[in-house]
Amino acid sequence: MTYALLCAVFLGVAVAAAIGLTVTRRHGSRKGAPRNVALAAVLASAALLVLTAVFDNVMIAAGLFAYSDGHISGLRIGAAPIEDFTYQLAAAILLPALWLFLRRRHDS
Repeated sequence: MTYALLCAVFLGVAVAAAIGLTVTRRHGSRKGAPRNVALAAVLASAALLVLTAVFDNVMIAAGLFAYSDGHISGLRIGAAPIEDFTYQLAAAILLPALWLFLRRRHDS
């Protein structure tokens, strides 16, 4: 299995779960809350992606780990394969949806 396929599955599960959690949303939630959460998620995602780019490149350059070229797509940001950024994207999609879902359940 390639790293890209594993990332696609992981991202697909996160997107499906976020959609499922969003569809079960109750009406009457606080006005503006989803917009605030979306903005916070975008800002957190940007910070996570920058930190991932910096620290993955540092750790790869230090020889802490390496990637087999046969298992990655070949697209890189510096020395870090593009697939390394999937987990932050999945977290940025799934965690705000889960947080809103659990908050709505707690508020009702």
